[in-house]
Amino acid sequence: MPSSVRFLTVRMFSLLLLLFFHLRACHSSPSMHPLCHDEESHALLQFKQSLAINESASSDPSAYPKVESWKFDGESRDCCSWDGVECDMDSGHVIGLDLSSSCLFGSIDSNSTLFHLVHLRRLNLADNNFNNSEIPSEIRNLPRLLDLDLSLSAFSGQIPPEILELSKLVSIDLGLNSLKLQKPGLQHLVEALTNLEVLHLTKVNISAKSGSQLETLLLEGTNFSGQLPESIKNLKSLKEFDVAGCNFSGAIPSSLSNLTKLNSLDLSYNSFSGKIPSPFVNLLKLTYVSLSSNNFSSGTLHWLCNLTKLINQFVWLPNLETLDLQENLFRGTVNVGLLRSRSLVSFRLNANNLSVTGNINDSVALPKFQILGLGGCNLSGEFPSFLHGQNHLEFVELSGNKIEGHIPKWFMNLGTETLLYLDLSGNFLTGFEQSVDILPWNNLRYLMLSWNKLVGALPIPPRSTIIYEVSDNRFTGEIPPAICNLTSLVNLQLSNNNLNSKLPQCLGNISNSASVLDLRNNSFSGDIPDAFSSDCTLRAIDFSQNQLEGKMPRSLANCTKLEILSIEENKINDVFPSWLGIFPKLRVLILRSNRFHGVIGKPRANFEFQRLQIVDLSGNCLRGNIPVQLAQLNFLEVLKLSHNVLSGPIPRGNQFDTFDRTSFDANPGLCGKPLSRKCGNGEDSLPAAKRDEGSAAYPLEFGWKVVVTGYASGLVIGVILECVMDTRKYEWLVKNYFARWQR
Repeated sequence: MPSSVRFLTVRMFSLLLLLFFHLRACHSSPSMHPLCHDEESHALLQFKQSLAINESASSDPSAYPKVESWKFDGESRDCCSWDGVECDMDSGHVIGLDLSSSCLFGSIDSNSTLFHLVHLRRLNLADNNFNNSEIPSEIRNLPRLLDLDLSLSAFSGQIPPEILELSKLVSIDLGLNSLKLQKPGLQHLVEALTNLEVLHLTKVNISAKSGSQLETLLLEGTNFSGQLPESIKNLKSLKEFDVAGCNFSGAIPSSLSNLTKLNSLDLSYNSFSGKIPSPFVNLLKLTYVSLSSNNFSSGTLHWLCNLTKLINQFVWLPNLETLDLQENLFRGTVNVGLLRSRSLVSFRLNANNLSVTGNINDSVALPKFQILGLGGCNLSGEFPSFLHGQNHLEFVELSGNKIEGHIPKWFMNLGTETLLYLDLSGNFLTGFEQSVDILPWNNLRYLMLSWNKLVGALPIPPRSTIIYEVSDNRFTGEIPPAICNLTSLVNLQLSNNNLNSKLPQCLGNISNSASVLDLRNNSFSGDIPDAFSSDCTLRAIDFSQNQLEGKMPRSLANCTKLEILSIEENKINDVFPSWLGIFPKLRVLILRSNRFHGVIGKPRANFEFQRLQIVDLSGNCLRGNIPVQLAQLNFLEVLKLSHNVLSGPIPRGNQFDTFDRTSFDANPGLCGKPLSRKCGNGEDSLPAAKRDEGSAAYPLEFGWKVVVTGYASGLVIGVILECVMDTRKYEWLVKNYFARWQR
């Protein structure tokens, strides 16, 4: 054989060999991974053998002994396949161990092979019974731990100081044990574990003696529970204390009033109740107090005499700048004239059972507020005159009151450079005393005017606006083109007004910033502008109950983040928009009562429409059988296909078995359950997966092909038929989904 041929032969063989190994690597089973390391398998087995199985050791009714499946023989040799064991896919090291509710009984001591698993990142031994053993100091041998859960497992004694060496910890739950946190104390724990985000110490005996120098304690959202311990009094150097968004309940300990150096106190978003201790008036350095979103009631602030003598307490608290009492159960009457504290700049009483009163004379001595929250405070009559002269306003919340008449000229001149947030929704306002082309608050971010009786043309907010809500008023005319200049807009809600004319072509300009576009229930006409930007950010679109015509704009395909699309009760004349299946997050699709026509074909890909939960295509002229693939949509909760010209058997299985006849009514050609009309040849008794999926009579499929076909076939006039259905659940679900994007 010539040398050149031999060379080519060897080269070809080498290439084929490389190709073989490459293909083997590419097409190997995704479940293949490195085997568990023998030393870690043995450590796990020895840990199992050191404990007993006792059904009473776990309180969860669904508890079972996960370790029973652990064996070191045959196919079970690989510990990465054992129940509760997680391995790194690259190295094969054990990185996670979840033995929660595993009926384990016995002691864990310093010799436990558990601490040989030095690569552990997650350890969960919750809901077992470790027989009052202490947490061994050898916990330090797990330096990679991110999550540690030892709750409800009969541990006792002192939490070892070695836990402070686990510097990567993000989450700790040691609650519901007989443990003590003394040496180290809470201060050292918080200071050492700088990555800590979640800390559960329910029923843990906390001593703060070693934390007496602590000045700042911020535990917001750390999932504490139970009562705030009386031992908090030992933190005598504390200046800032924040436990907002935890799970504290019960009364505030009176010992908290011993923290005389406190200047900031935030107890909001808990379940505190009972009385707020009267010695609180001794906290003379307080500048910020938030008690909002708890269960305090009128008797709680007994030392404030039901809030009617609030001024006297402000004399005692001369440095108080912020007082937040919103979202509680306070009741009674508050006169704003009592708020004559020279330091107070933020005052919020929203969402209580209070009535706030005041007149023009009260404004003379009032402090210059920056934040004023009086939503739902029974303000009635004309626009509150005590706001005269409040030219430092940044946040104004007056929603849910009974304010009538015009928004006065003098208010329009307040805070023109400072006002960021204005909520006047839910009143009886009828308009602006002085008409303006563009509202005068140059830096406004949030404007809520919904649920009033405002008339005339839409007010134009400044370019800085993020939220613009004017739904449920009586505005008329067009959408001003200047709205398209709001390039920071996230939420535009104009629904339930009397707006008319065509939609401005520039409306697509805001689609690269907005999440919500709600134009429902107006009188808009003409085509939907085909101008959605290539980087569209819209998540909810509602154009329903208008007089819009033409085709679905194809540029809508740019809005791949869309979750809610409702265009019901218009005059849209188009083939079924199968291309909407490319939206990976689409959950709600409502095309009811339009002029959609053509067929609903089978999906071209398994991922299309997979997240749909609400579908309403009723009242159109759709005809290729109901695709059996729709029965495979596991999230589907509501389906309405009534009043079309669909035919053939109704698919069965999964969610389809839960829909009643109203989902399919007024389709003369449909047959099978839940309709009384039976199909021939026993088709109605076949499960969806075994029926003919093709429906050869209508070969159109989901995807872009149907768009091209629609253009080629020209216009086919559809028929809008009134839809008769039980809509209670349907309307609730739609409202629930759309409400996610309200603010």
